[in-house]
Amino acid sequence: MNPTITFVKIAHQILSKFGRGGSLPGQIALKMDKNILSKFKMPKEVILVTGTNGKTTTSNLIAEALRKTGKKVINNHRGDNLNVGITTLLALNAKSDYTIDADIAVIEVDELTVYRQFKNLHPTTLVVTNFFRDQLDRAGEMETIIRRIMEVTEDFEGRLILNGDDPNVLRIAENAKKAKVALYSVGKNAVSVKETDEASEGKFCPICGQPLHYEYYQYSHIGRFECPNDHYGKINPSVYIDSIDYDNATFTYNNHTYHSYINAIYTIYNCAAVLTVMKELGYDPTLADDVFQHYVLKEGRHETFMLSKPCEINLFKNPTGANEVMKEIVKYKGDNNVCILLNDNDQDGHDVSWIWDAHFERLNIPQIKHIVCSGTRAYDMALRLKYESLEDKVIVKEDPKEAIQWLDEQNLDSFVLATYTALHSTRALLKKRERK
Repeated sequence: MNPTITFVKIAHQILSKFGRGGSLPGQIALKMDKNILSKFKMPKEVILVTGTNGKTTTSNLIAEALRKTGKKVINNHRGDNLNVGITTLLALNAKSDYTIDADIAVIEVDELTVYRQFKNLHPTTLVVTNFFRDQLDRAGEMETIIRRIMEVTEDFEGRLILNGDDPNVLRIAENAKKAKVALYSVGKNAVSVKETDEASEGKFCPICGQPLHYEYYQYSHIGRFECPNDHYGKINPSVYIDSIDYDNATFTYNNHTYHSYINAIYTIYNCAAVLTVMKELGYDPTLADDVFQHYVLKEGRHETFMLSKPCEINLFKNPTGANEVMKEIVKYKGDNNVCILLNDNDQDGHDVSWIWDAHFERLNIPQIKHIVCSGTRAYDMALRLKYESLEDKVIVKEDPKEAIQWLDEQNLDSFVLATYTALHSTRALLKKRERK
């Protein structure tokens, strides 16, 4: 028997009975053996998923789609993407000799640490969703993250599945000469625009430094671009979504109509990544459609709780994510309230200056009646909204429990935006108040 593996599994069983666990078993394993990650004998196929936004949902969709092929797949479905979470996943699925009992491992990895995980996890495929500025005091400049991933993939001989519509992601392909590169792209559609005030990254060609020419933007700097000087960005994608029908929440790839689990452009990109994985691994991409149709977002991603009226909670952590969530909120036609929980703990990033780059002026519409600011930086959020002339709608309740109670008592539909460390505790508050 392997004492570390055995102890982790027993600890997980005990903690699960009390509704706890999470990454704690992995934390125990690393204390018992700090080198345990390097000892696991990985499956034949190891898919790492990283990027700034969408990696949890994308990795879960990939895992579910691959299960449709009959393969035994493991994945860190809760998004525990640091050492302790990955160790938990592997230890719970390992035999006593450290062999992982699965055909495929799909592992979400934090973009800051993916370059360290290569040597331990021995990936055969790396999926990169996008790169945006995120948690500057924790992550540093986005350029640092990109360069580290470019360094670790320089001699990578596996598959690189990349968002071909992100000029920052595409840079990885330029440097990975030994890898098999597959790109995905989304065609012009109803939300595409010629000009944008959102794109703050990806303006210049990384090869020659000249401004990139965009045929259209989808959101932020994601779109169809090309450098007129050296043609950086001119691609031949493996998967190309050629049409999107937002009225019916469907999209088309290779003459097949797929369903979108959320009717939003960033969702289509997540789906495109999944289809590319299926295609490149030799599986029928259409198997993914059943997953897309029935996939239910959890853990604070478009998750709805029934208070006096429905309340939807979403994670937000950077300007791009905030902008996309707000686009969904302003589509709602009925009267509603919004609650923004802004924390500045280690996992959130202590620097909350990013809120000044998000377009909160979008919330200045008649159907949004009040905006409750809560969390450790509630007054910073209130000040930000004041600069958009929203002070008459702002209510500050630093205690999240009071904020959620206030929302419940208003008898209006509501939307909650929460940063990392506010997300799970706020979900618990919503669940406690939920009408069954």
